Amino acid sequence: MVAVIDYDAGNIRSVVNALGRLGAEYVVTSDTRTILSSDRIIMPGVGEARCAMESLKERGLDNVVRSLECPVLGICVGMQLMCSCSEEGNVDCLGIFDTEVRLLKADRPSGVKVPHTGWNSVTGLEGPLFQGIGDGTYMYFVHSYAAGLCAETVARCENGIQFSAALSKGNFYGVQFHPEKSGPAGERLLRNFLLI
Repeated sequence: MVAVIDYDAGNIRSVVNALGRLGAEYVVTSDTRTILSSDRIIMPGVGEARCAMESLKERGLDNVVRSLECPVLGICVGMQLMCSCSEEGNVDCLGIFDTEVRLLKADRPSGVKVPHTGWNSVTGLEGPLFQGIGDGTYMYFVHSYAAGLCAETVARCENGIQFSAALSKGNFYGVQFHPEKSGPAGERLLRNFLLI
């Protein structure tokens, strides 16, 4: 069973639709007992980091997430919340990944736009999430903030600067892009996660 954590972040519907297409059993929940008894956890996310962290804390889920031993996948804001802190709302996050989330900088002369929206290639792919996915594959991004590169970076992307497109540490995984909106490659990544 996959528990999709409900902490008032957007994008849950597209994530559960993608899981349904893969034939995965899932539940959308904020119940601690259900989360702790699940085989896989997904933290989806479209939203603002401070509000999302406050919502996790109000539900008592911040420490629950930190304690999980099963595979956990954070998507977009879900991944950012696993970092040490976020410049978006100047909030301390879960501290699973040792990197900070910073605002991307637009640069009109060079054509760098923020928010970073649309398809972009991911490179330097490492680890089980990217099994069968070629280096340079395009994934779909929608974000204005990004995690810096660090020892836990397992994929990179560039929008003015290089940033972590994916992070991995132990049983925790995070992707800045939206696999549920990234066509066959995103579907493969979600399938890989279900097999970890």
